[in-house]
Amino acid sequence: MRSLLTNPLGKAGSTIKAHAVPVPPDSVLAPLYVGADLLDAYAVHLPSGTNDDLEVLARAGFEQQAWWIRALTRVRDVVMATVGVKSSRAVGVAAAAQGPVIGFFPLLSKSARELVMGADDRHLDFRLAILLRADTAGGRELVVVTVVHCHNWLGRTYLAVITPFHRVIASASLEQAARATSANNSTRLGRL
Repeated sequence: MRSLLTNPLGKAGSTIKAHAVPVPPDSVLAPLYVGADLLDAYAVHLPSGTNDDLEVLARAGFEQQAWWIRALTRVRDVVMATVGVKSSRAVGVAAAAQGPVIGFFPLLSKSARELVMGADDRHLDFRLAILLRADTAGGRELVVVTVVHCHNWLGRTYLAVITPFHRVIASASLEQAARATSANNSTRLGRL
């Protein structure tokens, strides 16, 4: 079975791997960093020829997720329904009635350099920024920043349970975006 981290072309040495990075101080989310219950950032190097459209990159990462991410989301929805928290589908449907949605996340703002998604609920407020920036090697990288502020014990408990999964999902979503929007796939994805 081919590794999930290999380039779609299967070229040797062309793995796409996300890694933790310091939170970018120039993100529009920076004012929310103070007092956050969860604050992290991950980045992935974008192969040459990768699509530059942040919305295309975000859709590739958050709408074409692996089966195991979809399964974990279903488990989350079932468990959280027992305490009255909206399902991911309900969040997405409500958001879509008011504007664009990526995956099930409401799209809150978009610029050429940064896209912000998120939602507020009774247990926590969640923001996710996706930034496109130059990397240290002179190429480009895609960065995902997550900021969560909990409101009560339910939010803190939920966050404690999902944080290990969040870290893996954030990295996997970045890797998926980089792989799916490489030069050979960007024409197809540009039509989404």
